[in-house]
Amino acid sequence: MEKVQEKYQYAADTSSYVLALRDSGISTERKQKISKATHIIGLVITYIFLVAMGLLVVFPFYWMIITSLKTGEEIKQLQQTFFPHVIRWANYSEALTRLDFLTLLRNTLIVGIVSTIGTIITTILAAYAFARLTFKGRDLVFGLLLSSMMIPGEMMVISNYISVSRLGWTSQNNYIGNFSAMIIPFWVSIFYIYLLRQNFKQIPNELYLAAKVDGKSDWAFLWKVMVPLAMPTLTTIFILKLMGAWNSYVWPNLIATGNKDIYLITNGLRETFSTAENANDYGAQMAATVIVTVPLLLLFIFFRKYIMRGVSRAGIKG
Repeated sequence: MEKVQEKYQYAADTSSYVLALRDSGISTERKQKISKATHIIGLVITYIFLVAMGLLVVFPFYWMIITSLKTGEEIKQLQQTFFPHVIRWANYSEALTRLDFLTLLRNTLIVGIVSTIGTIITTILAAYAFARLTFKGRDLVFGLLLSSMMIPGEMMVISNYISVSRLGWTSQNNYIGNFSAMIIPFWVSIFYIYLLRQNFKQIPNELYLAAKVDGKSDWAFLWKVMVPLAMPTLTTIFILKLMGAWNSYVWPNLIATGNKDIYLITNGLRETFSTAENANDYGAQMAATVIVTVPLLLLFIFFRKYIMRGVSRAGIKG
């Protein structure tokens, strides 16, 4: 009798297992449908969010452009329009005339290119030293340099100004000194050194040993092997540094105070349109802002893949 009951019990358990398997198969199909629907809804929400954020970012540029094409009367209206009723191209010619764009562009390119080249040279030498050379206190010195990145740049303005003033670089009509004051204090960037050092550390040590076997010095190995391999990161540093020089305002304004001949493009823009004499000045001011912004925007659009490539290559290995 007990054996018969066990037999029936095992049969009941087997049927429950079959039912459980069938139920789990149905729930799996439902889970797949729910997962697919959730994925689609997530994609829709993601794209809606990205489009909204994209419009939020693009809208100020759009407003700047349409304002640069409006007349003064339309700009002063309480109810603003999203497209100018009358397109006033004269705002751009007036902006170029008042801004003295060519002089400002020349000064900005001088400061930007020379400071960028100097920064690249110091960055290459320092990054190679911290990545390949072995000396006592290397990691400690590099850690101290990294910790200095926590200090805001504004806190260095006073000490830098005292240094360049003692060298006589802030004197009026001392053009070489004034340009030196705007260039030389910014030849060293800890962030760029860190970025390039990370790239140098990815280069296999076997290449260095092979170069030593061939009789190459450290100097030759640096410029003939490591620099070409790190060219994407160096391109990124070049573009970012040039963009930073184009956008710099506080330090050049402090050095060039009262000397309009050495104004950079941001200082000239602020000085030229600091006040609005009539309503049309607002349109000319926006036109000048477009003229100043477009070269930087085009530079980023055409070289953005190099920026992303350089940053991603430097971030592969810690």
